[in-house]
Amino acid sequence: MSILHPNPITLPPSPPQTHKPKTSPKPLLASSPPDNIRQWNALIASYSRSHRFLEAPFAFSSLLSSTDLDPDNFTLPCVLKSCAGLSAAGLGECVHGLGVKLRLGDDPFVGNSLISMYAKCGRVEDAGKVFEKMPGRNLVSWNTMMSGYFECGFVDEGFGLLREMMGVDGLGFDDATVVTVLPVCASRGWVEMGRSVHGLSVKLGLAGELRVNNTLTDMYAKCGWLAEARRGFETTSGKNVVSWNSMIGGCARNGDVDGTFDLLREMSMVEGLKANEITILNALPACLDPSELYKVKEIHCYVIRNGLECNELVLNALIAAYAKVGLLELATNVFEGIEVKTVSSWNALIGGYAQNVDPLKALDLFLDMISSGLKPDWFSIGSLLLACANLKFLQIGKSIHGFVQRNGLEMDSFIRISLISLYIQCGEPSKARVLFDEMEEKEVVSWNAMIAGYSQNELPNETLQLFREMQFDGQKPTMIATTSAFMACAQLSSLCLGKEMHGFALKANYTEDRHVASSIIAMYAKCGSIDHSLYFFEKMENKDVVSYNVMVTGYAVHGNASKAIELLYRMQKQEIKPDTFTYLGILMACSHAGLVEEGLNYFEEMKNEQKIEPKLEHYSSIVDMLGRAGKLADAMRLVEEMPAEPDSKIWSTLLSACRIHRNVDLGEKIAEKLLELEPDKVEHYVMASNLFAGSERWDDVRRVRKILKEIGLQKDPGCSWIELRGKVYNFMVADNYLPELDEIHKMWCILEEKIQGIGYIPDMGSVLHEVEDEEKVELLRCHSEKQAVAFGLMKTTEGTKLRICKNVRICRDCHNAIKLVSKVVKREIVVRDNKRFHHFRDGSCSCGDYW
Repeated sequence: MSILHPNPITLPPSPPQTHKPKTSPKPLLASSPPDNIRQWNALIASYSRSHRFLEAPFAFSSLLSSTDLDPDNFTLPCVLKSCAGLSAAGLGECVHGLGVKLRLGDDPFVGNSLISMYAKCGRVEDAGKVFEKMPGRNLVSWNTMMSGYFECGFVDEGFGLLREMMGVDGLGFDDATVVTVLPVCASRGWVEMGRSVHGLSVKLGLAGELRVNNTLTDMYAKCGWLAEARRGFETTSGKNVVSWNSMIGGCARNGDVDGTFDLLREMSMVEGLKANEITILNALPACLDPSELYKVKEIHCYVIRNGLECNELVLNALIAAYAKVGLLELATNVFEGIEVKTVSSWNALIGGYAQNVDPLKALDLFLDMISSGLKPDWFSIGSLLLACANLKFLQIGKSIHGFVQRNGLEMDSFIRISLISLYIQCGEPSKARVLFDEMEEKEVVSWNAMIAGYSQNELPNETLQLFREMQFDGQKPTMIATTSAFMACAQLSSLCLGKEMHGFALKANYTEDRHVASSIIAMYAKCGSIDHSLYFFEKMENKDVVSYNVMVTGYAVHGNASKAIELLYRMQKQEIKPDTFTYLGILMACSHAGLVEEGLNYFEEMKNEQKIEPKLEHYSSIVDMLGRAGKLADAMRLVEEMPAEPDSKIWSTLLSACRIHRNVDLGEKIAEKLLELEPDKVEHYVMASNLFAGSERWDDVRRVRKILKEIGLQKDPGCSWIELRGKVYNFMVADNYLPELDEIHKMWCILEEKIQGIGYIPDMGSVLHEVEDEEKVELLRCHSEKQAVAFGLMKTTEGTKLRICKNVRICRDCHNAIKLVSKVVKREIVVRDNKRFHHFRDGSCSCGDYW
């Protein structure tokens, strides 16, 4: 009699048959049942090998219930493989218990199968317990345990086991070890670790193994080392389809379009070698740029030549690819040609229309899918929501949110994250936060979405608070979250917090990433330390167009046009093609420096030589440049001749120029146009009021202020702040509750007396109120940036640089006064207003009095 587990083995229920099988299933047992354990093992093993995972446990159950035979160390591994395939950890546990009773628990073959089963079912701790208790662990045991750690996301534990394994005498490692470790290096971008494994494999004589060479090629390709991948590929003998697929995928992912298609043509000429679905799926990323639309057609032909035109995965990928390059008609043709359309097929087309700025068509397709009897999945809903988010279609997005709730659809994490993105990008971060807080288990991607959302909505304090909460929750902030935190530090202009974040990025080994590095450069520039920006920029080994753009823009807002232009020539010399943002930075630099002719020349260069279509932001910069120079007629002519309809930013830029040059007649017409476009924006009324105040049209000033009051709008008061020893001190105009107010006032009066001795005369035109001159002088003394300067001088030692921020444009009087203060106190004073930086030093300003 066999020794049976006291608890019966509970088999999972058979799934309902949803379609008629192409072939009749074989009977579970032959007409004459196996009569010895070898025959039973062969039967169970055949079910496991052919992925008929349900039938293997049923056969095993028949063995236990209808015979007196005992399972052996071959039977249990076959059954455990099926348990892993079914993710039936409970069933595997029963088999484990039976193995213990049969005294097979110490058998390495059984032990290795148990480790694999538990790991594949996500129970890596149980796998670890089996591994630790195994008396005779072999190389397979170590490889299986390490693979289990990697599959379950325990990367550090996996590499820790690798190091421990290498210290075991006489163990070494084999080709299975190499192909287990290298994919993890590839997914993490750990090319140096991969190179070390490569070196060890060469020393151990494993480099000639085909699957080792294939994995090495794949690792180097995924890490962007195409030359090294190509070298390994070329030296591989007996290349199979996996070899070609790895190299094709590497070229495609790294943007080597010609290399991808050259390989496809070479592969088609190899006798006996035929492309499979992986070949196509790996090649398609090479032609997802709209400029490569004919390449998608070429791959489509390649699909037909290789007999893959009925493969659902391939067809869905083709639909997505055609949609990506804007060929929606061809995407629809492929979709219509699919005989039995699945949810995945519909999703590919819905996603295509959603990405191509046609969410209404995507919504129609979504409704058609439901009408066809198919139930939408998380991808269907998420794709629609992301489309609405990108296009800021809040109402449609809310309708989809309602559909999810009304139909009782599970709030999948992808759907929830898509909803968070919708509300964030549509300017409703509070609703996004409610959805975020409702998540019981917050994934890294949800933290990233919420942190980035706060940053995009210019809520820097909330961004940094959530960044800290992510750490308290036990999650390591990702590069995306870190980049958003740097943006928040820049928005606060907090150099102290920025340096703290820089320290975090260094410890996390994030600074080598180009996106993080560029955000560090931008942070230092926006915190007033352009020297730190330049230092970190020069340290970057692989500069790209993004890092150059950040540095160009940094120089622009700091008023150093010559350095910005120098960088443009430098990047062109290094064959880095400038893009739309590069020229936006250059135009901004020319505008701030008064280089009108140069700016117009760069605008023409951008259009005619670089073939970059100007956007509204470029026209806004040109309008700003002409307006600052007093060329208001030219600026107005440009606005009228623009190919696109001017937006509120362009009109407000022109209105600002009218105020500076006191062209009230033109300014009044522009103000009317601006208030028609955006009647609820308080800034527009303030600019109109200031325009009239500059020309002492006080009746008009009172009329505008009355309108403001009637519609319930209130202007934000002028505010300045200074950061000293990690603490931020805020100053507001006429703030009577300010600590040390009397001392600050006295300090400024002392400074004012000193600068009057070297030519300071209060600029009465900077007072936008109808009062007597004596009162105007007092009002000027209360400007927030003057209070911040006085306080900073009181609280710091001689020679300390002061960095001050202001929420609105610095007025002419404060500019003149602080310029002279910098001379009498022998200090550098940096003021960042809402337009640019002013570096005051020894009685002059970096803007050259042109701002």
